[in-house]
Amino acid sequence: MSVQTETLKTNDSRWDLIRSKLGGWSLSTYGILAFAFLYLPIVILVIFSFNDSRSVSKWAGFTTEWYGKMFQDGQIMLSIWNSLFLAIISTIIATILGTLVALGLERYRFRGKTAVDSMFYLPVIIPDIAMAIMLLLFFNMSGIGFTPWKVNFFGAKLAVPYSVIIGHVAFNTSFVAIVVRARLAQMDRTLEEAAQDLYANTWQTFRRVTLPMLMPGIIGGALLAFTLSLDDFVITFFTSGAGFNTLPVRVFGMIKKGVTPKINAVSTLMLVVSLSLVVVSILLSRRSGGDDSVQMGF
Repeated sequence: MSVQTETLKTNDSRWDLIRSKLGGWSLSTYGILAFAFLYLPIVILVIFSFNDSRSVSKWAGFTTEWYGKMFQDGQIMLSIWNSLFLAIISTIIATILGTLVALGLERYRFRGKTAVDSMFYLPVIIPDIAMAIMLLLFFNMSGIGFTPWKVNFFGAKLAVPYSVIIGHVAFNTSFVAIVVRARLAQMDRTLEEAAQDLYANTWQTFRRVTLPMLMPGIIGGALLAFTLSLDDFVITFFTSGAGFNTLPVRVFGMIKKGVTPKINAVSTLMLVVSLSLVVVSILLSRRSGGDDSVQMGF
């Protein structure tokens, strides 16, 4: 009887081992297939941006011709300058506002704090199309925003509508505030208390202690805002009016005439820039508390 029991236990343990291995292999296979489904089209897009043919379905050899044509296209270059100027201006404004909002929500108590906190999460939660329509209705009803800001940006004459800048600031501020608040939650407030014990006033404590420790979160939020502004299509499309194109909007217009390797080249450029900024943003926002060294000289 004991021999049969031991045999059954051995068989059960073998089946458990087999099931465990099959489960591991199945999970790994599922993960590989899921990543292939998501990222294989992007890899194909990048590869065919070097295709020596106008066809995007047949490989005809390697060339960098399409990247040269991309930079020689005046409309594409204008849309790139528009995107860069819009991203820089909206990022600067959103970073300042988002940092102030994060400090206020994290460090102070006031009436209506819950409502304000919830309001600043709305641009992150609601769909882009809903926010774009709300902004469009606001600008149409108020009659403000569509006047272009004419500026000379590195030799390029731009006319950027204020409505687009306001729209980008509106959704970027929330993302900056979230990143900066996460940084604030990890900060050690004893350093600020020590600065005040050394007779530093509120401004000196903020400038010499709080701001240096907060800077990785601010830079991370700014890079995230810059990336989101650079890649945004929906809100820009609804709030820009006629005659203004950013790079995503320009690509959308080009696709209507057919997909060519030039579009693949533009998309690859956007992909590389966006991924680089996102990686830098994540690395900066995850900096450990060991980097929080400050110099207290008041």
